[in-house]
Parts: sequence; C-alpha cells; structure tokens
Amino acid sequence: MLRASERSAHSMFRCSLVTFFAVVALPAFALEKATFATNWRAQAEHGGFYQALVDGTYARYGLDVTIQQGGPQINARLLLAAGRVDFAMGANTIQMFESVQQNVPVVTVASMFQIEPAVFMSHPGEGLDRFEDLPSATVFIASDFRASVWQWLKQSYGFKDEKAKPYGFNSAPFIADKKSVQEGILTSEPYAIEQKAGFRPNVFLLADYGYDSYSTTIETRAETIDKKLDLVQRFVDASIIGWYAYLYGDNAAANAAIKRDNPEMTDAQLAFSLAKMKERGIVDSGDALALGIGAMTDARMTSFFDKISKAGVVPAELDYRKGYTLRFIGKKVGMELRR
Repeated sequence: MLRASERSAHSMFRCSLVTFFAVVALPAFALEKATFATNWRAQAEHGGFYQALVDGTYARYGLDVTIQQGGPQINARLLLAAGRVDFAMGANTIQMFESVQQNVPVVTVASMFQIEPAVFMSHPGEGLDRFEDLPSATVFIASDFRASVWQWLKQSYGFKDEKAKPYGFNSAPFIADKKSVQEGILTSEPYAIEQKAGFRPNVFLLADYGYDSYSTTIETRAETIDKKLDLVQRFVDASIIGWYAYLYGDNAAANAAIKRDNPEMTDAQLAFSLAKMKERGIVDSGDALALGIGAMTDARMTSFFDKISKAGVVPAELDYRKGYTLRFIGKKVGMELRR
C-alpha cells in the first residue's frame, strides 16, 4: 500500500499526464471560421465539400467550415456579395460573366466540375434519337436556361423560340408528350424520369456538342482575396482534396451528412449521381487530369466567352477576365488520391 506522501506524488504525476495530453490534443492554432453557401439543397453534386468537412480535411487546413445549403428561395451569390458568407458555389461560367457585367465584386477561384452537366432528354423510338432531331420537337426549358443556353442553341443548332415551352421543374408535361424534349441535369432528371415514368430517356450532354462552360465553381469576394489570400488558398486546396476523396475513397460519412441536411435525398439517387459524375468525367477530366481537380484555363474561358457573346448572351466587349483568377489552382493538389 502507498504511503500518504507516495499517494500524493502519484496523484500529482497523473494530473500532470492528464494536463500534458490535454494540451497536446489541442490544435496548434484556433481554426479559422468560414461559411460556404451552396446553390441548392445538399446532393452528391456537393459531395466533395461535405467530404472535406466530415473527414477532417478542412480542419487539417486550419478551417472551421460551415456549409449553408441553398434552395429555391436562397441566392448564394447575393449572400456572398453582401458579405453574409465567405465563399459561394457558382452554377456556371455565364453566372460569372453576369457578375462582371453587373459590377458585382465576386471572383471565381476554382471550378470543381470540368463539364457542366446540362442535358436534353427525349423519348426513345419517337424520331428524337439523335441530337440533330431535337430542334423539330417541343422543348421544355426553364427561364434561366432560355436566357442563356437556349440562345447558344438557337445560334449554333437552329432551335426556334416557337418550339420552346416553360419548364417549371415538373416533368409531367414531358412524360405525357412523347414528341417533346426537356432540359435537365445529367446527375438528376434522367434518374427521376426512370423512376416516375418507367422508361430510360435518351440523354444528350450539351458539352458533347460544344457547350464548354465550367460548373460548380468556388466564388469569393475580391476583398477576401486581397485581405485573406491564405484563407482562400486553404479553402480551395481542402475542397479539391475533398473531391478526390469523395470520388475515389470512402464517401459514406459524406453521404450521411448530405442526407442529414437534405432528408429527401436517397441512397439510390446519391449512387446514381456519383456514377454519372465518374462515368462522364464531370469532375475529373480534361485539364483536371494534368492540373488537378478545380482547374480552369484562359483558353477555355475564351472559347466559351466567344460562343456566348456571339449568341448575344453577353456583350462582346465585356472584360470577362475580371471575373476569375487562376492563382489558386493548377497546383496538382491531391492528385495522389486519384485511382
């Protein structure tokens, strides 16, 4: 049995150990808070960001990130411009051009999707099995699509305004009209059509026909780049690593987090979306194969701008280069995680 003096010394030693390990367990510095606003409800198309959150990648980069999911009544770009969030998810390159045109001080710093997953769908076996057949059909399109992609389609492929009908994100009119076409997203609407209507639609990825917009971008304010350069770099790098891990690693925890934020999301939809992203190289293809996920290039920006300005979507004299920077990407971060 220990004497009183020995017990006292022993207790002090144990307390010292507890204190030592408690100090060691603390991070070397306080995590810097950052809020990232997505442009829609949580889904597989946001998977890399959730992956970086739940597997500790953001924390390892010194970040305490909050993901604020979007929805029909939430405009991530306005939240960013107003300083309510630090980063926002941009939908596509046209949105970036519009920011420049409207003098919104927002800058695109990375593009997680090399391919915008915009598609047209048609009924199989109804004379609409080739892309060149589609201009003759009734086409259901949303208002933002009409103001952007549709203008390019008219200029490049002869689609006509008189064939366009409003799409209110309800596929019932398309399902009922076998001679019609509907816009959609590769990772979402084709699956919904199969589930609701029991047939697999023809799917035409617009990128295959020259629509080379970037998509699912990371945006921040010009002020943040000026004052917090390191914060931006760390958020971009950690997000890129998150996307590699989501695509090629164990993404179960990220999918669980997505479903917590969006209880309507199902395992089947998540699996379908991920499979399509990998099958078509939505995230990891093109320039990303050499430069890493998140890559953008001046040549690609110029190519897309030339098409869109020619179609009259934005003015030809627009200084679109103000809307993006390449300084945070192309560093091959996380490429060793690719399988």
